Amino acid sequence: MVAAYVEIGAKRTFAAAVEWPGWCRSGKDEDQALTALAAYAPRYAEVVAEAGMKFGLTPATPFDVKERLPGSATTDFGAPGAIPALDRRPLAAKEAQRLCDLLAASWRVFDRVVDGAPASLRKGPRGGGRDRDKIVSHVLEAENAYARKVGVRCPPPDPGDASAIAAHREALLAAVRSPPPDPGPKAWPMRYGVRRTVWHVLDHAWEIEDRSD
Repeated sequence: MVAAYVEIGAKRTFAAAVEWPGWCRSGKDEDQALTALAAYAPRYAEVVAEAGMKFGLTPATPFDVKERLPGSATTDFGAPGAIPALDRRPLAAKEAQRLCDLLAASWRVFDRVVDGAPASLRKGPRGGGRDRDKIVSHVLEAENAYARKVGVRCPPPDPGDASAIAAHREALLAAVRSPPPDPGPKAWPMRYGVRRTVWHVLDHAWEIEDRSD
């Protein structure tokens, strides 16, 4: 049984695994979102293996929904945006390191996918979708915004500057291990900051994979 929560918008619902940040998928309703989440267990398992952890979950593993949250325009647009109460729990040092390991693993998976992808990606049914380098820029920009929400304030790294990207990522990992004392009145809980960041990284890594055919 996998603990999960769902975020229910007017047009779209997201389902997320509580203890596995980034394992999050959407559907038109709760059943479809949970079905999509289950289907992505093998893909998420690759991230867990990259982090050096055991997973052992399959598409047949049932979910136990712990929270149901109202969604918003963000939900319907296509991004999870509600913060579950479960993400407001205190974060002990051992769990913080576990989150760091999964976050770092998601970056390695993303970088590997980008390195193996063509510059031009297959377009969608209506001809839409960013190409590879535009996706990379978008992920870095979003990551910088997410980092600010947990108290990390760095300039957005240039997509072509590997050292700046590495420094930005290390600053975020350091904040997870030792949260800033005053991240701001509208700051995200650290668990949610990691969850949102890993979801976005993996969502686009999987998009690049699916559009590289």
